[in-house]
Amino acid sequence: MQTIYLAAGCFWGAQRFFDQFEGVVRTEVGYANGPTENPTYQEVCRDSGHAETVRIDFDENVITLREILDDYFLVIDPVSVNKQGGDEGIQYRTGIYYEDEALLPVIREKCREVESSLGMPLAVEVEPLRNFYTAEEYHQKYLVKNPSGYCHIPTAMFSLGSRKKH
Repeated sequence: MQTIYLAAGCFWGAQRFFDQFEGVVRTEVGYANGPTENPTYQEVCRDSGHAETVRIDFDENVITLREILDDYFLVIDPVSVNKQGGDEGIQYRTGIYYEDEALLPVIREKCREVESSLGMPLAVEVEPLRNFYTAEEYHQKYLVKNPSGYCHIPTAMFSLGSRKKH
């Protein structure tokens, strides 16, 4: 089992997106890499410095980190700073946060490939995870509980898992 933390704009859609893939064992939304402990959603929305982030626990025998990152780059604008879709602010920045440094070569390779294909630097942070605080319960699986909730990720992206084989 491995864990990766991905900031992809609003965490509602990112969680819904990654939950569809075989091998993703568990997801949890929360607030990562900010300067304070246990922030509330209201504090995060007032520029606390935390990123809305999805913790992804995955079985690397079923889905690889490379495949997760390939999927990640399908649903973000990797050159947008502090903005994804209609959401703007530091909490909507993009980032790949890791606890296990052994994941770093795969992360760096994928970022180099995307940067090279775009011909410009990425706005995606790649950093060790400094902290992660679980978001309030009403944010967990939000788009399952509220299917008509706003999301910057097109709904068609939520059915990729049924068409992909990992």
